[in-house]
Amino acid sequence: MSETLERWGSKRAFILAVTGAAVGLGNIWRFPYVAGENGGAAFLLIYVAFVLLLGLPVMMAEILIGRAGRRGPMQALGVLAADAGASRHWRWLGLFGAFTVFCILSFYSVVSGWSIEFLVASINGNFQGVSAAEIGAGFDAFLANPALLTFNHTLFLAMTMSVVAAGVAKGLERLNNLLMPLLYLLLLLLAGYATTTEGFGTALAWLFLPEFGAVTPSVVLHAMGHAFFTLAVGACALMAYGAYMPDDQSLPKAAGAVAVLDISVALLAGIAIFSVVFAQGMDPADGPGLMFVTLPIAFSQLPGGSLWLSVFFLLLLLATWTSAINLAEPMVATLQGLGLRRSRATAAVALSVWLLGLLSVFSFSFMADFRPLFGRNMFELVSSIPPDIFLPIGGLLIGVFAAWVMPRTTAMQALGTSERNFYLWQNVLRWVAIPLTCIVLLSALV
Repeated sequence: MSETLERWGSKRAFILAVTGAAVGLGNIWRFPYVAGENGGAAFLLIYVAFVLLLGLPVMMAEILIGRAGRRGPMQALGVLAADAGASRHWRWLGLFGAFTVFCILSFYSVVSGWSIEFLVASINGNFQGVSAAEIGAGFDAFLANPALLTFNHTLFLAMTMSVVAAGVAKGLERLNNLLMPLLYLLLLLLAGYATTTEGFGTALAWLFLPEFGAVTPSVVLHAMGHAFFTLAVGACALMAYGAYMPDDQSLPKAAGAVAVLDISVALLAGIAIFSVVFAQGMDPADGPGLMFVTLPIAFSQLPGGSLWLSVFFLLLLLATWTSAINLAEPMVATLQGLGLRRSRATAAVALSVWLLGLLSVFSFSFMADFRPLFGRNMFELVSSIPPDIFLPIGGLLIGVFAAWVMPRTTAMQALGTSERNFYLWQNVLRWVAIPLTCIVLLSALV
């Protein structure tokens, strides 16, 4: 199999692409409510520490494998394993990663479709002057409408796969260059608006003044798991982007930039969200409903609330769109590596993700009582097992492959740094990140 021919057009394009894959529901939907449930500032500090000690080393390992192999994930793992004299069965890790992303994208598309519905509703002013009970009931009615959920799921997936079909340079790179700066602009606008609310000071104190007495083993485990989830590591998605990475780019610097950008999104989103929540005296620990119930209620009671709620849901839609596009690419690359043309590979991924997504759609209506495993319906299963279990398994195997299987010279060359820095990264990966990944996995299984 020949090398991947496409490359990102610039170093900036690579950083924006990896950031686009990382930034999404994890930062804007999951981080606020997980932080809310786990005490705010103490959780935030622990989360940032685990991003640096756990997420970043594994991210670098994943990108490094793709860069060294210059192929799709399966082919890169197979060739590098053969070069090291190791089993070529390592290539199946690429297929496992593609399956993980397949599952994640199926529910991701459904939830992202909600943001389309809420964006339209907020633009139309549907939340203004509506009581909290009516907003909550409206959300429940929306979830119970399979036709509407299917329409939004289909629309979002069509938006996603049309970009992927255009290829790396014409599709992903162009859109990332346009949308990622727009995403940060919207975040800054929302954070600026947050400074005008009465809850801004309370939100800052809650996010940045930790009470370490609130730290429990559960808080530490949640921070560890979220650090792993938010960087999109463990599914071989970043491996595909490493294959397109410019030859002269420093991998540690690029990965560090991505980590900073990823954390900054979570912080700005937290400031914007919690300022509004505290301004209305609401509970920051409202769980997954924080985004689609609590925020519409809070914004509806503020001057100009409809406008700023529209900006927020536009931000959410852009973040999930860029993330979904960048998550879909590795599946397409895997099928291309198996001999399919890009157009057919894209169509196959789109159809299969759409069909699996219907199980999540129907979980809120006529399949609500179908709970085949652990008492959970299909949406709860597909939105928990792949990110909580499959991603740590993938990250663990990726770390082991990069730390112990790949030849040292190959890994060092792909990392693109000095020998001293290579050994620092390798030791952190071997003796810190990999054991922490094991803890993340065991905590999810127990």
